[in-house]
Amino acid sequence: MAYIHLPGFQEMADDVRESLKALEEKMGEVGEISRMLALRPDIFRATTVIFKTLMVNKTELDKEVKETLAILISRENGCKVCVGEHERIARMLGMPEERINAVIEGLDKLEISEKERVLYRFCLRCAGKENYKILREDVDAVRAAGYTDSQILEAVAIVGYFNYINTISNSLGAGK
Repeated sequence: MAYIHLPGFQEMADDVRESLKALEEKMGEVGEISRMLALRPDIFRATTVIFKTLMVNKTELDKEVKETLAILISRENGCKVCVGEHERIARMLGMPEERINAVIEGLDKLEISEKERVLYRFCLRCAGKENYKILREDVDAVRAAGYTDSQILEAVAIVGYFNYINTISNSLGAGK
């Protein structure tokens, strides 16, 4: 159980409640992270916009790459709740079971192209505490692997989002 109060539907702002009821109908449940965020409607709304922009909307990176990043970064951050949630989403999107299992085991277990490996390795470095050590040459290597600057930005934004949501989940006891 979370370390902070998780509001019930009756305690939520109207728009937040409507959003979470729609999520419950689509996914079958409302997770603790969503309920944590619902405690502050402004934070809930901001987080929802970022999540939809990066993970739901059609973007330059395909959904399999985005879900792979979600799982890899959440795994790296020790966020079991997020790994589990994105494992479930990956299945719903039709990602092959063997790919999902390999992602959960980590980058070294993935049978992927060198292009993808370069991106994921870079993103894992971006997620870490020493991301300030990333140099132009590191970004150039991702570009040389075949990614555009816009795709690199999107990938790093996804990393930033998962560092953010994993911190909320881990620090406030989601799934504990």
